[in-house]
Amino acid sequence: MVFSTQPTQAKAWAKAFAHPPTEFGSTPLPILSGAIPTGLRGTLYRNGPARFERGGQRMNHWIDGDGAVLGVHFRNQEATGVYRYVQTVGYQAEEKAGKLIFGGYGMTPPGDMWKRFGMELKNAANTSVIALPDKLLAMWEGGPPHALDLQTLKTFGLDTLGKLKASSAYSAHPKRDPQTGEIYNYGISYGKEGVLNLFKSDRTGQILQQAAIALDGLPFFHDFVLAGRYLVFFIPPLRMNPLPFMAKQKSFSDSFSWVPNKGTQILVIDRATLEVVSRGEAEPWFQWHFSNGYLDASGTVVVDVVRYEDFRSHQYFREIPTGQTETAAKGSLWQLRLNPQTGKITEMYEVLDRGCEFPTVASEQVGQASRFTYLLLYRSGADLKQDLWGTIGRFDHQTGRLMEANLGENCYPVEPIYVRDASNPEQGWVLTVVFDGDRDKSEVWIFDAAHLDAEPICRLALPSTVPFGFHGTWKTEA
Repeated sequence: MVFSTQPTQAKAWAKAFAHPPTEFGSTPLPILSGAIPTGLRGTLYRNGPARFERGGQRMNHWIDGDGAVLGVHFRNQEATGVYRYVQTVGYQAEEKAGKLIFGGYGMTPPGDMWKRFGMELKNAANTSVIALPDKLLAMWEGGPPHALDLQTLKTFGLDTLGKLKASSAYSAHPKRDPQTGEIYNYGISYGKEGVLNLFKSDRTGQILQQAAIALDGLPFFHDFVLAGRYLVFFIPPLRMNPLPFMAKQKSFSDSFSWVPNKGTQILVIDRATLEVVSRGEAEPWFQWHFSNGYLDASGTVVVDVVRYEDFRSHQYFREIPTGQTETAAKGSLWQLRLNPQTGKITEMYEVLDRGCEFPTVASEQVGQASRFTYLLLYRSGADLKQDLWGTIGRFDHQTGRLMEANLGENCYPVEPIYVRDASNPEQGWVLTVVFDGDRDKSEVWIFDAAHLDAEPICRLALPSTVPFGFHGTWKTEA
């Protein structure tokens, strides 16, 4: 694949990546407009790559940046914010050295070839978070999570959850059953063949049950689905050539090739036993994220997913922290129906022909039927080669209607998080962090979920710029 080397005009969103962000401790957040709803009580946590440079060296991919977590505590119609880098071993070593040392998802270790050999990838702790009763976990794709203090975001260190090894992969997309509190997750281990390692934890995060399932070759996938009594994995046709990666001649992600003739492989797992129910195959596509999954009245698995034609989005994500993108990689919202006993898709169709990413549902509906999907959208008419997602929307699966917010020119949000009002379960709020490219400022915006196309209910100022992150969560105040 050949990409243009012609420079593009820098967009306003590029300013968010111009400088490493500044941490801040517990700080009252000024209200810029509106008021904080009385029923919004709890904490918004967001994680994302924040530092992309050391000693004049730049990291090569959005997914490689050192993780930093934002916490916004809402109490008594007031908000307090805190923003901290996750103090991983790799972050501390590079901070001390004043230069890059490690390789990552999209980059090889810098320096001489003989020094690279055998070097582990840096656990950047930069992808998502899950709030447990006594700690916050900052997660990354290829290693154990880091535990943080729920209030101060102080890093406690790697957390084995009772069973993980230091080398164990633990995905950044655990699924928590809203009724039982059980947490399901996975990790991929790479050897001669790939192995899917499954983990079932209690509500505190402690691993209770594990299983290992053989995979075809050495694949890569980033997310999975909890659907009623099933865990469902869709494995796109990406396969690794391990030799260039082991020799540190290629990065982890660049060691994969798109092999469409392999199709998308499907694994259906019984969540109670962690045993395979069925294996299937479908046409090739790639996905980063699923919105949700559930069982309908007929026992069919229904899945909502942002689907791409291929792996081109990897290149687009590589370009984002440079501030200039030139690769169009459109993902759109699809729905599929799957027979869990055979692993065969019975129906699959696009429900929203609009460039989008980072789909979410209300946390109390994970694994269950959900009417609404919340997601990031490109503005109507945006140039997908040069722009970033410029608004948020709510798609109604019942009516097929898309409701979208109007953030204004040069304002860019992150993944929207739905929060149920603590006093009125029929009322919901949508929270996002918005970067204002004209003023080079970051803010927290709160919308009425039922009126996302109206002005935000409240806007809060953050003390410093928070770069575009990946995933967040909400923890209701006890």
